[in-house]
Amino acid sequence: MKSMMNRETIGDISRRVASKYPGKTAVIFRDTVLSFAELEREACRFANLMQSMGIGKGDRVAINAYNSHYYLISFLGLAKIGAVQVPVNYMLNTEEIAYVVSHSGSRIFLVEDELLHLVEKNMELFPTIERWGVIQLKAGTVPKGFFNLAYEMGSMPDGEPDVAVLPEDIVQIPYTSGTESKPKGAMLSHRALMSQYFSCLVEGEYQRSDTSVQALPLFHCAQLHCFLVPFVYIGATSVILHRADPVEIMKNIDTYSATHFFAPPTVWIGILNHPRFREFNLSSLKKGAYGASIMPVEIMNQIHATFPGIRLWNYYGQTEMGPVATILRPEDQIRKPGSAGQPVLNVETRLMDDDGTFVETGSVGEIVHRSGQVMTGYLNDEEKTSEAFSHGWFHSGDLGMFDEDGYLYVVDRKKDMIKTGGENVASREVEEALYRIPGVEEAAVIGLPDPKWIEIVAAVIVPKKGVTLTEQGLIEQCRRELAAFKCPKKIFFLERLPKNPSGKILKRELKKQYTEAVCQ
Repeated sequence: MKSMMNRETIGDISRRVASKYPGKTAVIFRDTVLSFAELEREACRFANLMQSMGIGKGDRVAINAYNSHYYLISFLGLAKIGAVQVPVNYMLNTEEIAYVVSHSGSRIFLVEDELLHLVEKNMELFPTIERWGVIQLKAGTVPKGFFNLAYEMGSMPDGEPDVAVLPEDIVQIPYTSGTESKPKGAMLSHRALMSQYFSCLVEGEYQRSDTSVQALPLFHCAQLHCFLVPFVYIGATSVILHRADPVEIMKNIDTYSATHFFAPPTVWIGILNHPRFREFNLSSLKKGAYGASIMPVEIMNQIHATFPGIRLWNYYGQTEMGPVATILRPEDQIRKPGSAGQPVLNVETRLMDDDGTFVETGSVGEIVHRSGQVMTGYLNDEEKTSEAFSHGWFHSGDLGMFDEDGYLYVVDRKKDMIKTGGENVASREVEEALYRIPGVEEAAVIGLPDPKWIEIVAAVIVPKKGVTLTEQGLIEQCRRELAAFKCPKKIFFLERLPKNPSGKILKRELKKQYTEAVCQ
């Protein structure tokens, strides 16, 4: 008999929905179609495989992969035995991956075959890893030292392990760069994510009859926790795409008559402007979601004109919130352009000054939240955890303002975060890479507006006297140390950087100056 304690945890989701809708299609990935009963059996096989390899409650299993059904299966399977999934951003380089995996203390590392080149020749950089698994999506030989995940799962029993998992147990540790040079591991509990799912189901108006195309990276909390798992929870169908390719997105919306799709504005723009747009029937799409940055009003109007009857939702939040905190609903898209909406069902949001005092309506303050959705804390970092929860609220690091109707507007980033194409980039991390380049006297990294990426990473450089630097040369050197999305796309040169009397670089002045330059 299953433990009475295991009643409101993520591992219960697939079992419960399978008992109600066993034959209904849960997940489609390429030629693989899984019913809810089959999804539950695969999650149990994965759980039993991990147990057979010595993984138990609290142990961490890292995964570096593009999207597939295995991402969902591994998450649900680990949840069933009280273990923890550590998703890795597949755009990181080897050293960055090694930091995340080692810092998390992961014991098993699952790597998709297409990403093996990042780790198989550098396995010594991963001292905590005891077993290496490959997610084999293409025909080929499994490298020496790796086990084939699908093959090993096939020999496992499909009964659910009897493990007493508590709602407060940690189920996932995604890493967020925040504003620091090193990423932080946000510990998300079963209780926090279940609360997050409730908010999404209600505020996003998900229905069992929906079919959603899930195209954005599943290592991101947004795609996994705002959409994929909640859609499983309610018994809806998800079409998982390997990557967010505009043609594949349109083709699958057409093929499966999808009703729902989420993407940051950059992807929506790519779809609308794609030369093959007219080849596909996208009339089934009635629910559209976006996040990561504000949707330009012109693009919003274009979406409404192109997809008759579509309703749009803007999701705002961050990893530490699971991630959604506020949502701008369909009826408010035109009425409140640029707004992040209002707090969702299980979130309370206020604005606070540096002294912990709430600010008045119409005034700018730091966006803070109080919710059952919030993370437990940062892994192995009591100092940052304490800072994040000062004055009894979770501090987002974003600055915002509420209007007289209670709608939130994000007006600035408190610590120079740059969001490019939906990815967070810490300006400090890029600056440190630039400072390591010989000939760089000073560097300031800022975000500038861009029609494709919404915001790009740009750097303003003061060369050392007598040294000649070039834009392309600096970018190439950055690529040797940083993931491609973190590297500057534009570099400007100055004789000196603007500073205040205390010597602080005035990034706001730089941003204003070069925003005018790139927008001309």
